[in-house]
Amino acid sequence: MASASLLTPPPVPVELYVTNREKLLKSLRQYLADSARPLKGIVLLQGGDERTRYDTDHLELFRQESYFAYLFGVIEPGFYGAIDIASGKSILFAPKLPSDYAVWSGEIKPLSYFKEKYEVSMAYYTDEIAAVLHEQYQELEKPLLFLLRGLNTDSNNFSVPANFEGIDTFEIDLNILHPILTECRVVKSELELALIQFANDISSEAHVQVMKNIKAGMKEYQLESLFLHHTYMYGGCRHCSYTCICATGENSAVLHYGHAAAPNDRTLEDGDMALFDMGAEYQFYASDITCSFPVNGKFTNDQSLIYNAVLKAHDAVISVMKPGINWVEMHKLAEKTILESLTEGSVLVGDVKDMIAEHLGAVFMPHGLGHFLGIDTHDPGGYLQGLERPEEPGLNALRTVRDLKEGMVITVEPGCYFIDALLDPALENSKTSKFFNVKALNRFRGFGGVRIESDVLVTANGCRNMSNCPRETSEIEAVMAGGPWPIVKKSAAAK
Repeated sequence: MASASLLTPPPVPVELYVTNREKLLKSLRQYLADSARPLKGIVLLQGGDERTRYDTDHLELFRQESYFAYLFGVIEPGFYGAIDIASGKSILFAPKLPSDYAVWSGEIKPLSYFKEKYEVSMAYYTDEIAAVLHEQYQELEKPLLFLLRGLNTDSNNFSVPANFEGIDTFEIDLNILHPILTECRVVKSELELALIQFANDISSEAHVQVMKNIKAGMKEYQLESLFLHHTYMYGGCRHCSYTCICATGENSAVLHYGHAAAPNDRTLEDGDMALFDMGAEYQFYASDITCSFPVNGKFTNDQSLIYNAVLKAHDAVISVMKPGINWVEMHKLAEKTILESLTEGSVLVGDVKDMIAEHLGAVFMPHGLGHFLGIDTHDPGGYLQGLERPEEPGLNALRTVRDLKEGMVITVEPGCYFIDALLDPALENSKTSKFFNVKALNRFRGFGGVRIESDVLVTANGCRNMSNCPRETSEIEAVMAGGPWPIVKKSAAAK
């Protein structure tokens, strides 16, 4: 049987993690030098542990803690990793497994295996951490450890610093490492970009497969299943970057649909719009792509109006993205473009400038325009120390307010939704109600929403869209009718 994919999962060079450690060392040494501090100390991170489902012995599928994955690439649970700032030497500490592990879970690997596999300078067991680290700094009674603790501004959760028996015999710094290591993750190397690109390639291909196979009468979860199957079968992607959002009809106005209380289980109806936000993770690195299209493969006039409003915003942002551009301005551009389109389509009336002054854009697009992407779907670093989150509606949902830099990967995901919980208060407010053509607006009650999301790399002079899905309405209709993707354009000579 012919393969449904032309893609082959690329190998992951260990050089990627060696390079990441070198990047951190360079940044840390620069910070310490600028602070007139000695270039001494040990970075220590604790990797993730396996977890069981509540009180059962069922082990959840393990995925490594992201900062640890960034620096060491270790896929196994229970590890610690250290980096000596002075020498640059790296150390892995592996858990000492019980003998019956070999019976139930496979060969117990020697320390030399991990030293070679992850290209670290040394490997020991986790019960040797205190002794080994003291050995590195025999002249100091309490060597300095830089531990990871800091706020993730997307989740408002704090990273948990490493802990081990004997940690009280060390001096601890909880302030320096997190902002420096986080900033290292913001700008991607070519090795990282290759993995993000593959995650995008296989996910784009899977989205096309969903478009080609969708039909009324199916369940939303069947399309989720098709996506997950394709990315795993042909891309080796055992993990998804996040819980898939497979929303149709009015569900597509639920921004984080697909959770336990709304588990992608609606039956698709002819005439529905679908909004599928799905992205595979490849070797820790994420993709995050959203495609919106009619279930029956043909856009109505109203569906085209809303879809093209969002597509115009999506394309407008990408057309001007480059280093130095501020992300707040990109969000405002997307809002303005959508409001203009809704006005041209007679859903709104009045001056768009006045609408913007009353924050009407947030009624239709309550989320931020996009977020950093990397080892996490919402990669950290959106708010540097000192940067404040805006308070205005819409802008207060932004996951970053930074100026763009070469090497950043950021999602561009404008959307237009008809959410009663936002529309009703706006219609009751005299400052905003005057902008609505109520008769036209009522046509879209229950419509749901449209989101178009691509993963975009900021380049030296502009940007590059790493996602490759049908976007124009004509492209979507052609692909859903059975046409190829990418569309093969006829040459002038063949016409």
